[in-house]
Amino acid sequence: MGADVMLSAFMVGGVGLFVGIFLSIAAKRFAVKVDEREAAVMEALPGANCGACGYSGCAALAGAIVKGEAKVNACVVGQAPVAEAIAAIMGGSADTDTVKMVAFVHCTGDCEKTTDKYDYSGNEKSCSVISFAPGKGPKSCAFGCMGYGDCVKVCEYGAISIVNGIAHIDPEKCVDCKMCMKACPKKLISETPYNKKVAIGCGSMDKGKPVIDACKVGCIACTKCVQVCPKQAILMDGNLPVIDYEKCVGCGLCKNSCPRKCIV
Repeated sequence: MGADVMLSAFMVGGVGLFVGIFLSIAAKRFAVKVDEREAAVMEALPGANCGACGYSGCAALAGAIVKGEAKVNACVVGQAPVAEAIAAIMGGSADTDTVKMVAFVHCTGDCEKTTDKYDYSGNEKSCSVISFAPGKGPKSCAFGCMGYGDCVKVCEYGAISIVNGIAHIDPEKCVDCKMCMKACPKKLISETPYNKKVAIGCGSMDKGKPVIDACKVGCIACTKCVQVCPKQAILMDGNLPVIDYEKCVGCGLCKNSCPRKCIV
Protein backbone atom coordinates (compact mmCIF):
# COMPACT_ATOMS: atom_id res chain seq x y z
CA MET A 1 0.00 0.00 0.00
CA GLY A 2 2.80 2.37 0.96
CA ALA A 3 4.73 1.50 -2.18
CA ASP A 4 1.71 2.30 -4.35
CA VAL A 5 1.36 5.71 -2.70
CA MET A 6 5.02 6.45 -3.16
CA LEU A 7 4.86 5.41 -6.82
CA SER A 8 1.82 7.59 -7.44
CA ALA A 9 3.51 10.54 -5.76
CA PHE A 10 6.65 10.07 -7.86
CA MET A 11 4.56 9.82 -11.02
CA VAL A 12 2.57 12.97 -10.25
CA GLY A 13 5.73 14.81 -9.27
CA GLY A 14 7.49 13.63 -12.43
CA VAL A 15 4.63 14.73 -14.66
CA GLY A 16 4.52 18.11 -12.91
CA LEU A 17 8.25 18.56 -13.32
CA PHE A 18 8.07 17.61 -16.99
CA VAL A 19 5.18 19.98 -17.67
CA GLY A 20 6.96 22.80 -15.82
CA ILE A 21 10.17 22.32 -17.81
CA PHE A 22 8.19 22.07 -21.07
CA LEU A 23 6.23 25.25 -20.38
CA SER A 24 9.39 27.10 -19.41
CA ILE A 25 11.13 26.11 -22.64
CA ALA A 26 8.00 26.87 -24.71
CA ALA A 27 7.62 30.29 -23.09
CA LYS A 28 11.16 31.20 -24.04
CA ARG A 29 10.98 29.68 -27.51
CA PHE A 30 7.63 31.14 -28.53
CA ALA A 31 7.76 34.39 -26.58
CA VAL A 32 6.64 37.46 -28.54
CA LYS A 33 9.34 40.04 -28.32
CA VAL A 34 8.01 43.44 -27.27
CA ASP A 35 9.89 46.43 -28.60
CA GLU A 36 10.42 48.80 -25.68
CA ARG A 37 10.29 51.70 -28.11
CA GLU A 38 6.59 51.06 -28.68
CA ALA A 39 5.78 51.86 -25.06
CA ALA A 40 7.98 54.96 -25.24
CA VAL A 41 6.28 56.16 -28.43
CA MET A 42 2.88 55.52 -26.87
CA GLU A 43 3.93 57.65 -23.91
CA ALA A 44 4.99 60.48 -26.24
CA LEU A 45 1.67 60.50 -28.12
CA PRO A 46 -1.08 62.81 -26.75
CA GLY A 47 -3.57 60.00 -26.17
CA ALA A 48 -6.37 61.68 -28.09
CA ASN A 49 -7.26 58.46 -29.96
CA CYS A 50 -8.92 60.61 -32.61
CA GLY A 51 -8.00 58.42 -35.59
CA ALA A 52 -6.88 61.42 -37.66
CA CYS A 53 -3.57 59.66 -38.34
CA GLY A 54 -5.40 56.88 -40.16
CA TYR A 55 -5.04 54.34 -37.36
CA SER A 56 -7.63 53.19 -34.83
CA GLY A 57 -5.90 54.98 -31.95
CA CYS A 58 -2.59 56.00 -30.40
CA ALA A 59 -1.62 52.43 -29.53
CA ALA A 60 -2.08 51.30 -33.13
CA LEU A 61 -0.09 54.28 -34.38
CA ALA A 62 2.73 53.60 -31.92
CA GLY A 63 2.98 50.04 -33.19
CA ALA A 64 2.99 51.21 -36.80
CA ILE A 65 5.73 53.77 -36.16
CA VAL A 66 7.98 51.20 -34.49
CA LYS A 67 7.41 48.78 -37.39
CA GLY A 68 8.28 51.49 -39.90
CA GLU A 69 4.76 51.53 -41.32
CA ALA A 70 4.03 55.13 -40.26
CA LYS A 71 6.12 58.29 -40.11
CA VAL A 72 7.26 59.77 -36.82
CA ASN A 73 5.18 62.88 -37.57
CA ALA A 74 1.97 60.96 -38.32
CA CYS A 75 0.20 62.41 -35.25
CA VAL A 76 -1.65 65.49 -36.49
CA VAL A 77 -2.73 66.46 -32.98
CA GLY A 78 0.75 66.49 -31.46
CA GLN A 79 2.35 68.12 -34.50
CA ALA A 80 6.04 69.15 -34.38
CA PRO A 81 6.75 68.71 -30.62
CA VAL A 82 5.42 65.14 -30.59
CA ALA A 83 7.13 64.32 -33.90
CA GLU A 84 10.46 65.48 -32.51
CA ALA A 85 10.01 63.44 -29.32
CA ILE A 86 9.16 60.30 -31.29
CA ALA A 87 12.04 60.90 -33.70
CA ALA A 88 14.42 60.96 -30.72
CA ILE A 89 13.00 57.63 -29.51
CA MET A 90 13.35 56.08 -32.95
CA GLY A 91 16.87 57.39 -33.41
CA GLY A 92 16.06 59.59 -36.39
CA SER A 93 14.83 63.09 -37.12
CA ALA A 94 11.39 64.55 -37.64
CA ASP A 95 10.44 65.28 -41.23
CA THR A 96 10.39 69.07 -41.08
CA ASP A 97 9.45 69.28 -44.75
CA THR A 98 5.99 67.88 -44.11
CA VAL A 99 3.34 70.45 -44.96
CA LYS A 100 0.91 71.30 -42.19
CA MET A 101 -2.66 70.65 -43.28
CA VAL A 102 -5.68 72.50 -41.93
CA ALA A 103 -9.41 72.23 -42.45
CA PHE A 104 -11.17 74.68 -44.78
CA VAL A 105 -14.89 75.36 -45.27
CA HIS A 106 -15.77 75.55 -48.96
CA CYS A 107 -18.52 78.12 -48.51
CA THR A 108 -18.43 81.90 -48.28
CA GLY A 109 -22.17 82.40 -48.68
CA ASP A 110 -22.95 84.12 -45.40
CA CYS A 111 -26.20 85.84 -44.40
CA GLU A 112 -25.40 88.89 -46.54
CA LYS A 113 -24.75 86.86 -49.68
CA THR A 114 -27.56 84.30 -49.46
CA THR A 115 -31.20 84.29 -48.40
CA ASP A 116 -33.63 81.82 -46.86
CA LYS A 117 -36.27 80.03 -48.91
CA TYR A 118 -38.48 79.59 -45.85
CA ASP A 119 -38.47 79.86 -42.07
CA TYR A 120 -37.37 76.66 -40.39
CA SER A 121 -39.40 76.01 -37.24
CA GLY A 122 -38.11 72.59 -36.20
CA ASN A 123 -37.15 71.90 -32.60
CA GLU A 124 -33.65 70.56 -33.22
CA LYS A 125 -31.20 73.07 -34.65
CA SER A 126 -28.45 70.91 -36.12
CA CYS A 127 -27.00 70.63 -39.61
CA SER A 128 -27.42 66.86 -39.71
CA VAL A 129 -31.15 67.14 -39.01
CA ILE A 130 -31.91 70.23 -41.09
CA SER A 131 -30.12 68.81 -44.14
CA PHE A 132 -33.10 66.45 -44.48
CA ALA A 133 -35.59 69.33 -44.48
CA PRO A 134 -37.25 70.32 -47.80
CA GLY A 135 -34.71 71.69 -50.27
CA LYS A 136 -31.87 70.34 -48.08
CA GLY A 137 -32.55 73.13 -45.62
CA PRO A 138 -33.96 76.67 -45.69
CA LYS A 139 -30.86 78.29 -47.19
CA SER A 140 -31.21 79.55 -50.76
CA CYS A 141 -28.17 77.46 -51.73
CA ALA A 142 -28.88 73.79 -51.10
CA PHE A 143 -25.14 73.05 -51.06
CA GLY A 144 -23.99 75.80 -48.70
CA CYS A 145 -23.07 75.85 -45.02
CA MET A 146 -26.19 75.98 -42.86
CA GLY A 147 -24.39 77.48 -39.90
CA TYR A 148 -25.91 75.41 -37.12
CA GLY A 149 -22.51 74.37 -35.85
CA ASP A 150 -22.27 70.59 -35.93
CA CYS A 151 -18.59 71.13 -36.77
CA VAL A 152 -18.18 73.51 -33.82
CA LYS A 153 -19.56 70.90 -31.42
CA VAL A 154 -17.03 68.23 -32.39
CA CYS A 155 -13.95 70.47 -32.51
CA GLU A 156 -11.99 69.95 -29.28
CA TYR A 157 -9.50 72.71 -30.07
CA GLY A 158 -11.80 75.73 -30.35
CA ALA A 159 -10.77 76.25 -33.97
CA ILE A 160 -14.26 76.70 -35.43
CA SER A 161 -16.81 79.45 -34.94
CA ILE A 162 -20.02 80.51 -36.67
CA VAL A 163 -19.67 83.99 -38.12
CA ASN A 164 -22.58 85.64 -39.92
CA GLY A 165 -24.26 82.31 -40.58
CA ILE A 166 -21.36 80.17 -41.79
CA ALA A 167 -18.53 78.22 -40.20
CA HIS A 168 -15.04 79.71 -40.09
CA ILE A 169 -11.90 77.76 -39.17
CA ASP A 170 -8.91 79.36 -37.46
CA PRO A 171 -5.88 77.76 -39.16
CA GLU A 172 -3.67 78.66 -36.20
CA LYS A 173 -5.77 76.50 -33.87
CA CYS A 174 -6.68 73.73 -36.30
CA VAL A 175 -4.75 70.46 -35.87
CA ASP A 176 -6.38 68.68 -38.83
CA CYS A 177 -8.07 66.06 -36.66
CA LYS A 178 -10.76 65.72 -39.37
CA MET A 179 -13.64 65.55 -36.88
CA CYS A 180 -15.34 68.56 -38.49
CA MET A 181 -15.07 66.92 -41.91
CA LYS A 182 -16.92 63.88 -40.60
CA ALA A 183 -19.56 66.01 -38.88
CA CYS A 184 -20.49 68.17 -41.89
CA PRO A 185 -23.48 66.53 -43.62
CA LYS A 186 -22.83 68.48 -46.83
CA LYS A 187 -19.13 67.53 -46.98
CA LEU A 188 -18.05 71.18 -47.29
CA ILE A 189 -14.90 70.83 -45.22
CA SER A 190 -11.66 69.43 -46.58
CA GLU A 191 -7.91 69.58 -45.99
CA THR A 192 -5.94 72.53 -47.35
CA PRO A 193 -2.21 73.19 -47.02
CA TYR A 194 -1.58 75.78 -44.32
CA ASN A 195 1.04 77.59 -46.40
CA LYS A 196 -1.09 78.05 -49.54
CA LYS A 197 -2.79 81.34 -50.30
CA VAL A 198 -5.90 80.39 -52.28
CA ALA A 199 -8.85 78.05 -51.86
CA ILE A 200 -12.21 77.53 -53.54
CA GLY A 201 -14.86 79.08 -51.32
CA CYS A 202 -17.86 77.32 -52.85
CA GLY A 203 -19.31 73.83 -52.79
CA SER A 204 -22.28 74.21 -55.15
CA MET A 205 -22.80 71.49 -57.72
CA ASP A 206 -25.02 73.77 -59.83
CA LYS A 207 -23.84 76.18 -62.50
CA GLY A 208 -24.95 79.40 -64.13
CA LYS A 209 -28.25 81.07 -63.27
CA PRO A 210 -29.34 78.74 -60.42
CA VAL A 211 -26.13 79.65 -58.60
CA ILE A 212 -26.54 83.37 -59.31
CA ASP A 213 -30.08 83.26 -57.93
CA ALA A 214 -28.99 81.40 -54.79
CA CYS A 215 -25.75 83.16 -53.79
CA LYS A 216 -23.86 86.33 -54.63
CA VAL A 217 -20.49 84.56 -54.44
CA GLY A 218 -21.33 81.11 -55.79
CA CYS A 219 -19.18 79.48 -58.47
CA ILE A 220 -20.95 79.49 -61.86
CA ALA A 221 -18.41 77.12 -63.49
CA CYS A 222 -17.20 79.75 -65.95
CA THR A 223 -13.69 78.12 -65.93
CA LYS A 224 -11.87 81.48 -66.04
CA CYS A 225 -9.67 80.36 -63.16
CA VAL A 226 -8.68 77.28 -65.15
CA GLN A 227 -7.82 79.38 -68.18
CA VAL A 228 -5.61 81.93 -66.42
CA CYS A 229 -3.60 79.55 -64.23
CA PRO A 230 -0.02 79.55 -65.60
CA LYS A 231 0.80 76.24 -63.89
CA GLN A 232 -2.32 74.29 -64.93
CA ALA A 233 -2.96 73.82 -61.24
CA ILE A 234 -6.76 74.10 -61.53
CA LEU A 235 -9.08 71.54 -63.10
CA MET A 236 -12.85 71.27 -63.17
CA ASP A 237 -14.49 68.47 -61.21
CA GLY A 238 -18.04 68.63 -62.46
CA ASN A 239 -19.09 72.25 -61.97
CA LEU A 240 -16.44 73.09 -59.40
CA PRO A 241 -12.76 74.00 -59.83
CA VAL A 242 -10.24 71.97 -57.85
CA ILE A 243 -6.77 73.25 -57.00
CA ASP A 244 -3.78 70.94 -57.27
CA TYR A 245 -1.61 72.32 -54.48
CA GLU A 246 1.42 70.42 -55.72
CA LYS A 247 1.38 72.70 -58.76
CA CYS A 248 -0.07 75.88 -57.22
CA VAL A 249 2.49 78.67 -56.66
CA GLY A 250 0.05 81.11 -55.05
CA CYS A 251 0.26 83.73 -57.78
CA GLY A 252 -3.34 84.82 -57.16
CA LEU A 253 -4.32 85.11 -60.82
CA CYS A 254 -7.26 82.75 -60.30
CA LYS A 255 -8.59 84.86 -57.44
CA ASN A 256 -8.24 88.09 -59.39
CA SER A 257 -9.94 86.68 -62.49
CA CYS A 258 -12.93 85.12 -60.70
CA PRO A 259 -16.03 87.19 -61.57
CA ARG A 260 -17.92 85.78 -58.59
CA LYS A 261 -15.15 86.33 -56.01
CA CYS A 262 -15.52 82.80 -54.70
CA ILE A 263 -11.79 82.08 -54.66
CA VAL A 264 -10.45 83.25 -51.32
